[in-house]
Amino acid sequence: MKTVHFTDAYLLNPTHEITVALIGAGGTGSQVLTCLGRIDASLVALGHPGLFVTVYDPDVVTTANMGRQLFTQQDVGLYKSSCLVTRCNRFFGTDWDAVSGVYAGQPANITITCTDNIASRLYVQHVLKENSDDSHPYEKSIYWLDFGNTRTTGQAILGSIDVKQPASEKFIPVEKLPFATELFDYTKIDEQVSGPSCSLAQALQKQDLFINSTLAQLGCGLLWKLLREGMIDCHGIFLNLDSMKTNPLKIKSKP
Repeated sequence: MKTVHFTDAYLLNPTHEITVALIGAGGTGSQVLTCLGRIDASLVALGHPGLFVTVYDPDVVTTANMGRQLFTQQDVGLYKSSCLVTRCNRFFGTDWDAVSGVYAGQPANITITCTDNIASRLYVQHVLKENSDDSHPYEKSIYWLDFGNTRTTGQAILGSIDVKQPASEKFIPVEKLPFATELFDYTKIDEQVSGPSCSLAQALQKQDLFINSTLAQLGCGLLWKLLREGMIDCHGIFLNLDSMKTNPLKIKSKP
């Protein structure tokens, strides 16, 4: 039998919009926000309440961000979070929020990290475990989608708290999807690889032009499947632009 994870029941038929915390509005985060706008519009068209997204990022736009990230010359000097959310609200008709500061543990049903440092991931892991029993459904932490990449490779990993699974004679349901921090040793990652750059040319030496957008599409495709189909059989994707290959991270049953 196939091993699967059934989507948390509340997210399929919520009484409020699904709350989403998007942490990081740079190379990947700017692309993910657009994908979330498309997911929201599609969910609403299907009779679902949709998403309410809050974007967290303390950085301002620089000329080095143009081209690889979704910013223009007119955006230089503005906060990334407010710039992107304002644009998204105007385009999709949403009323999403922006915080021009660091993420401070605000609860959300789905947390998405698009950051380039280890400390933020470890902090998110702590927050999710603390908020998993919240009495308010729209503040309960359920899923964590983490994006990470090098110059031409990357991965998107969907983890969860224990999600009650229905009985099934056809599938093997798995309650807990491991977090990215539980799958990989992040202490071995060189955070300087994708650090700040002074120009677009310098930035492109650290990250390929399309690594972020390709990874965002794949990761958000997994999120869309979770919300649309109510079931997934893989909870992550590995991408290699050098070989033009992707590999799924299959859900494993407990031994």
